Amino acid sequence: MSKFDLRKLISQGENEKVELKSSFSKAVIETLVAFANTKGGKVILGCNDQRNIIGVTIGHESIQKWVNEIKQNTNPQIVPDVAVEKIDEKDIVIFDVIEYPVKPVSYRNKYFKRVMNSNHVMSLNEISNEYLKTINSSWDYYIDSNHSIDTLSEEKIIGFIKKVEKQTNRDITIPPYDFLSKMEIIRENKPTFGAYLLFAKDYCINSDVQVGRFKSEITIIDSLSLNTDLFTEVNEIIAFIRKHLMVEYIITGEPQRTERFDFPLDAIREIVINMIVHRDYRESSASVIKIFDDRIEFFNPGNLYGGITVDDLLTGNYSSQARNKLIAGAFKEIGLIERYGSGIQRILNICKDYGVKPPSFEEKSNGFNVTLYKEKLENVPENVPENVPENVPVNDRQKQILALLTNDKKITIGLLAKKLKVNEKTIKRDLKKLKDLGILKRVGSDKAGYWEIIKKK
Repeated sequence: MSKFDLRKLISQGENEKVELKSSFSKAVIETLVAFANTKGGKVILGCNDQRNIIGVTIGHESIQKWVNEIKQNTNPQIVPDVAVEKIDEKDIVIFDVIEYPVKPVSYRNKYFKRVMNSNHVMSLNEISNEYLKTINSSWDYYIDSNHSIDTLSEEKIIGFIKKVEKQTNRDITIPPYDFLSKMEIIRENKPTFGAYLLFAKDYCINSDVQVGRFKSEITIIDSLSLNTDLFTEVNEIIAFIRKHLMVEYIITGEPQRTERFDFPLDAIREIVINMIVHRDYRESSASVIKIFDDRIEFFNPGNLYGGITVDDLLTGNYSSQARNKLIAGAFKEIGLIERYGSGIQRILNICKDYGVKPPSFEEKSNGFNVTLYKEKLENVPENVPENVPENVPVNDRQKQILALLTNDKKITIGLLAKKLKVNEKTIKRDLKKLKDLGILKRVGSDKAGYWEIIKKK
């Protein structure tokens, strides 16, 4: 790294891949561990929190001593690349560590991850997830010691195999339990956690789902409680929701009239399958679905998996990772999942084609919530202004913001949020990104000013 590049890196301050430290301490090792457990990064010694270069004292054996201390206190051992640079006659030390292929890495039996510009102690779930990803497995492949093979329903297993045959257009001639063993759904003649959830014969405590039809926030007029196998739950949830939907009949001139439900059934089906497949079944709380007159809320225990964010989901800027690989594989075998990681975009496209406002997605209460709306979609301009280059890295919603600002440069954040069916926090985040990209600027005060789209040469 050149001195110019190093100065620039320091001047930009701390972020998800850079940490500034005035001297070597245990905090340096914690940060290197956090980088190793996330996306890698650099710790730069000899800088204070104000990004000033103060230098660091380097003795005859300082570098080797620091490296040894890092190695001895991390597991698996971290051996960072080390470089020494001199800027303004002051010594700067750069520790550089890659994202480790074997995770999680610990420092004195504590595990850290990097979030934005700080280190966070990893939860037990995060630690186990990182380990499972390292061995290319997931928790549902492990043997469920609390249940025997007798707790599985042979009738449900045979039904599953028939659906696989129909989906793959091939005959399965081996006995049912041998087939499950071949798929590793059963191991050592014992059910895995996934097998129990997929084929539980009777009451399944881990699959608790609560569905309610609400006339107000506190008034329930009908409800459904489920504790059965996952395939059955999908069917019963969809049937219950459909029972409570309004339907209109459209006369098309054809002999048979067309039904149109107030919510898109295809989107409901996609959301229900996704919540059943991707739920964190290690959480003790239930999945909850609330049906209101104007919306349906789907809540699932467990935050988004693999470190992805809601913005990543909406922009498609992520690589798909399944929390429950065995369960997802079983659903894919019978055609209920087309391909991993495409569910959110399909839901958005279904709602757009159906003419209703897009659903909202948010993480809350240690879980993930999807809200499907009944409200019909207003006409929102889709064309990006001609003076914005085609190759700028913006998503569809940000393009719509630019189109709306072209029509009304004084439009409020609240009105933008209403038109695009998202919360104001999301709009503010989008506006900041557009400003950071040099596409948009605010002229005047927040109250009396206006938005200006910057013309690009």
